[in-house]
Amino acid sequence: MARIASFHLVRERRGRAALALARLGFDRPRLARTAGLEFWRLLGTGRGDTTGPGADLRRTALFAVWRDESDLDDFLATSPIPRRWKRAEESWHVRLRGIGGHGSWRGVDPLDGLEPGAADGPVAVVTRADVRPRSWRAFGRAGREVDAELHTAAGLLAVVGVGEAPVGRLGTFSLWSSADAVRTFAYSMPRHRQVVEETRAGDWYGEELFARFEPSASTGTWDGRDPLA
Repeated sequence: MARIASFHLVRERRGRAALALARLGFDRPRLARTAGLEFWRLLGTGRGDTTGPGADLRRTALFAVWRDESDLDDFLATSPIPRRWKRAEESWHVRLRGIGGHGSWRGVDPLDGLEPGAADGPVAVVTRADVRPRSWRAFGRAGREVDAELHTAAGLLAVVGVGEAPVGRLGTFSLWSSADAVRTFAYSMPRHRQVVEETRAGDWYGEELFARFEPSASTGTWDGRDPLA
């Protein structure tokens, strides 16, 4: 069987921000021992649907790549981590098959060997970058401008900013109505196109990734709804 990826977004109840942050550390050893889990990143998230500066201390995310789908099924059925997710205020989960992209995440290509997906329906997009310290100010300014443009884009279903320690490892997870909607935003939005050129000219990133997936079998809620329903 081919590899499959998954994305999990979890919001803890009010007053439990410290627990959410602690799990970013305490869940690591257990994930490292999880059978069939070939790549994973535990992530903090931004506030609401903004991809600019700021953090939601009660909400965390997990991006994972599995040896095959049965390993993901076993994890969801037997691991204490998803059992705790069920006690959270809300959680949302989706399976991801590869459509295309480029780049790497901590030296790993998460699309390598991934089960191929179809591009004729909704599309999930993961972007992330290691921003060089000398580029933090320029990146922050440009990021706020692109975020404002992003929220005017036709076909955007949902988006969350994500990040990991140390400072400067930032990204997004977004859902779109179609591959055409993704392409229109990427190539037709003027500020986004300009920022892409600026990042290349200024060598802002030490590493970057742009990956597209077919999202399927989503469960749970994200800000009170399933954006793929």
